[in-house]
Amino acid sequence: MIRTRVGYAGGTTTHPTYRSIGNHSETVQIDYDPTRVSYEELLEIFWTNHCPTSRPWSRQYMSIIFFHNEEQHRLALASRDREAAKSRQKILTDILPFTEFYLAEHYHQKHTLQQRPEFMKEFTAMYPDPKEFVDSTAVARVNGYLARRGTREQLQSEIDQLGLSELARQKLLRIVK
Repeated sequence: MIRTRVGYAGGTTTHPTYRSIGNHSETVQIDYDPTRVSYEELLEIFWTNHCPTSRPWSRQYMSIIFFHNEEQHRLALASRDREAAKSRQKILTDILPFTEFYLAEHYHQKHTLQQRPEFMKEFTAMYPDPKEFVDSTAVARVNGYLARRGTREQLQSEIDQLGLSELARQKLLRIVK
């Protein structure tokens, strides 16, 4: 992943916020390098990380895949059909054309990382501007590792690019086993 950002999409309300979301859904925007991970691999991760047969509590929390072009649309539909055949249940995930993404408030970004003050101190020193913090690949990667996404081997292969102090590096390596 190059970066992830949380926000709101899929509705018609302009400039939604958490307190005034209108008819949007909470979503995550993923920027990725297709030479390193394919759209199909992202779809596979999507399907294995939630229950697509559960009814959402509200539109705010519904399961949606937003596609950007016809190829993504085709692949999303095919992956949904495979998931339905595998589960033998109706898939309640919507597949909709992307229209616009509204970035969520800063305090919603990188939630797992924000629970770890020792790492936040380092990143807020590196990225005093909240936009730079949210857009940082290193921040996204560390947030993922802290959420137990990724292997120790993956972390070791990229830890030099994350900008962490030696103390934070060692702490992150202890966390990711």
